[in-house]
Amino acid sequence: MIRAIVHADREWGIGKDNDMMFSLPKDMKFFRETTLGHVVVMGGNTLRSFPNGKPLKNRENIVLSRRQVRDDCVMVRSYDELKKEMKSRENEDIYIIGGGEVYKALLPYCEEVLVTKVNAVGGASVFFPDLDKLENFTCVYESEEIEDNGHSIRFTTYKNGAVERL
Repeated sequence: MIRAIVHADREWGIGKDNDMMFSLPKDMKFFRETTLGHVVVMGGNTLRSFPNGKPLKNRENIVLSRRQVRDDCVMVRSYDELKKEMKSRENEDIYIIGGGEVYKALLPYCEEVLVTKVNAVGGASVFFPDLDKLENFTCVYESEEIEDNGHSIRFTTYKNGAVERL
């Protein structure tokens, strides 16, 4: 199954200056536990934003980058190549983890989107599509609001009613 996993502020902002807007330990724990042992798909800027620019441990990292050359992850140069890599893993759980352009391009292929909603505005420069305004997406789960490092967050799950095939 292909899913996107993201945290977003009230305006569906997801980042600024190639970084996250909030430090959310409970959200990071959820992300880590959810994606561990699975395939993660990202753009080159997302990879560069990780500590020391290293891929995520205990996950297969597929990275879309036209320029980067690395041997510690699966590197692809185009969306066609990326889709081929994803299709070859169609029996595995695949998580799209950013950035903004990768999310937008692959959203139609996601059966679910796991959104941690942050009840704040973070001054984002990068935004996720507002799933509440997209007719194919329905919120099927919303947790109680919890406190995470001074912010109120909710874990939500959206289902895509018109999934496109790779």
